[in-house]
This record gives sequence, C-alpha cells and structure tokens, in this order.
Amino acid sequence: MNTAVRRRGRFHQLEISGVRPLTDESIEVTFTVPPELQGDYDYLPGQYVALRAHVDGREVRRSYSICRAPIPSTPSEPATISVGIKRDLGGLFSVWAYENLRPGDRIDVMSPEGTFTSQLPDLDHAHLAGIAAGSGVTPMMALAAHVLASSPTARFSLLYTNRATQDVMFLDELADLKDRYPGRLALHHVLSREQRTAPVLSGRIDAERLNTILDSLLPPDTVTEWFLCGPFDLVTLCRETLERRGVPAESIRFELFTSDADGPRVDRGRPVAIGAGDEIRRIEFTLDGLSSTVESPAPANEAILDAALRVRGDVPFACAGGVCGTCRARLIEGEVRMTQNFALEPDEIERGYVLTCQSHPITEHVVVDYDA
Repeated sequence: MNTAVRRRGRFHQLEISGVRPLTDESIEVTFTVPPELQGDYDYLPGQYVALRAHVDGREVRRSYSICRAPIPSTPSEPATISVGIKRDLGGLFSVWAYENLRPGDRIDVMSPEGTFTSQLPDLDHAHLAGIAAGSGVTPMMALAAHVLASSPTARFSLLYTNRATQDVMFLDELADLKDRYPGRLALHHVLSREQRTAPVLSGRIDAERLNTILDSLLPPDTVTEWFLCGPFDLVTLCRETLERRGVPAESIRFELFTSDADGPRVDRGRPVAIGAGDEIRRIEFTLDGLSSTVESPAPANEAILDAALRVRGDVPFACAGGVCGTCRARLIEGEVRMTQNFALEPDEIERGYVLTCQSHPITEHVVVDYDA
C-alpha cells in the first residue's frame, strides 16, 4: 500500500474551496489543488500537510492530518485536500483558523508528508485497527475509507475516545461509513464524561479499561496493523500495552498531537551572540542543491534548525517539536545529540537521518543534507 517515495515538503499557496463545521469547536477546511500542482499534492492516507500564515504580525505554522481518502481528479472535479482543525484553548493558529478562514481565502499549504501510513503490501483479508482521541481521528478517516474501499475483504476497527457525543468529530461521516460497510467496519465510541450502555465504553481509557476492551472487543491476535493517534500519554499507554500482549513493534504505527497552545516558538532563527573564547560549532547544510554554513556558539546549545534559519529562511519545519518529521535531514559528517524523536522510523535512524529541530551538534563540525 505504501509505495510513495518520501519527499521534502514545499509550500504553495492554495485557495480554500470550503469550510464546514464539524462540532462547536472544529471545522473541516478543503483546499483546491490546481492542475499544475497535482503531482506535488499526491498523498497517502494518514499523511499530513503543514499550514503557514501570519497571525498577529508573526509567521505561524501548524500541521494537520488529511481527513479524506485520495480521489483521482477529473476535468470537472479538480483535486482537493481536506484537513480537520480543532480550536485549542489558547492556541494561536487554531483559534485564528477557526475564526477567520473562509472559502476564497488563500493560504500557504505544504505538500503532504508523514509516515503514518499502512506498510502492508496487500490489503486483502487484512484487519487494520485504530485508536484515536479527539482530533486524532482525522487521519483515521482517510485510512478507514481507503482501506475499506480498496479491498472487499479488508476490515477496519476504530476505538475513538472523546469527552461527550458533542465533541465527536466526523460523527455523521463515521456513521455513513458504518452503513456502507456494516460487516467490515467496527466502530467503538468511548466517552469519558457521558454514560454509555456498555460500561466498558464509559470513562477515561486507562490500563484496566484498555485491556478489557482488547479482551472483549478488539483482540490483538486478530489485527494485522495498528494505528494510534492522540496525546502522548494515551499513545504511550496503547503502545506499551500492545507490545506487552505480543504485538510486534513494527506492526504499530503511531502519531502524536500536541495542543496548539504548546506549539513551536515564534523566535526560531533569532540572532545568537558569539562571546570571546566561546567554543564554536560549524554547521554546514545542503538544501535545494545549495550549501550554506553557519556558526553556532557551543554554550547556546542551538538546534541545527535554529542555527540554519539564521542564514536561510526556507529551511523546512512545521511542529519543531520532534513530532512531524518535516525538518528531517541526513547526517553526513559529525555527531549530534537528538533530544527527542517521535517521527523517524528505526530504519531511518540507522541510515543516518535526524530531526534537525531536536539535533544539537556535539562535534566541532557537522554536515547535514536536507535533500537526501
């Protein structure tokens, strides 16, 4: 299923063709992709795009999963990409987007990226399962629709947790999908602040409740591939529980989301003073075939991304928190300390890839390649 070659994301300005309410706190935003850019916006179910805008006089970026399965364009129906945006309390970008985006507006949209996609070569007789919380359902919508439409024998199960029914994003779409594939889609809503008929589906998902659900509703030995999307604590709980129950790590795909209120700093690329006698880190990087060099004082403990942005404003990044992988580059020379990684696969790390937003040089000379 996953046949795309990973590419570096690039921003293009796209027009908004639709804004649709999902809940009182979330919207679906659809962008039209012009014919000349369709190749740039081909995507796999589960991938994301980054949006970029100037809010309150400063550039802000935010990543959002694509919520619709890919559909081939026609002369009468141009290609589109849709994302779900949930307004976060205190979130700079999500509040601005929820309150201001309208059809006809144009906004910078990065070409799709991400590895939260199926690795199965064949979906026939496969059983894929997703566990999502809140807006973590967004990539599940694309995954489930694609899997069920791609093979008459494929199944998809979704365990979806929210506070209450009114918070459920894509409630009608999930119901429609269930009606279309009644025997192949299993849908389990867990509500933490609302009583459901089944006690196991009422309350917060903790270790005990998760194990009960796995025993009674979603036996791990029936699942071919797992997808987890939500906050760190829930994703970690699910990963560890599944692995303890014998699920191989390579069969578990996961993606984290964080609150927009805890988004990346807006002062990335800020000037850094080099003091007399400071030990210097010399960082070389290649981007779009052009090589650049920047010096960074060791006491500043700068990430490669921060240093690179001081000399090139087009260095790619989105979340800058080690989650999305947009700033991925290959380490060619030197050594770095990567503080956290929630985006790179083990085989990527073995091949020398690092997240430059989290990588701090520990040798005098470091060379990375964003084009690799």
